[in-house]
Amino acid sequence: MGCLVEIIGRNRLVDQLLRAGLEVALPLRDRGIDLLVYADLGENRADFQARPIQMKSSSKQGYGIHRKYKKFADLLIAHVWNVRCEDDVVIYATTYDEAVMIGDEMGWTKTNSWIDKNAYSTRAPSKRLMGLLEPFRMTPERWRERLGLEPDG
Repeated sequence: MGCLVEIIGRNRLVDQLLRAGLEVALPLRDRGIDLLVYADLGENRADFQARPIQMKSSSKQGYGIHRKYKKFADLLIAHVWNVRCEDDVVIYATTYDEAVMIGDEMGWTKTNSWIDKNAYSTRAPSKRLMGLLEPFRMTPERWRERLGLEPDG
């Protein structure tokens, strides 16, 4: 069942990225990066820019921070919620540092789970957590800016 939720979540995330006018590549192996997102930046730009995304999908709601993702520069961690109902899908995207700041605000980084196991997660987000996540809620219109893949001028 978990594998199916991951596949559906990835497809929901890819759909939103494509609607943002971005391109998506899927790595052959999962080594901490689930997607590479890039944009055609136009004829006047010869450089190639891409951002890695780690995805966490949930059939309902779930949010967590994991120290293992600290090693990836420019990684965005996308939490995809309510994947089984297209109309209710919500996606939040944070950097590792932003996720840890949320964990600090929630008091999670002082727990044994974070200190001993390098991770903390919840399947029952509180109103406080929802408020902290709201600035990171994604829509197709927000992805280019969030990923830093805006064309120059």
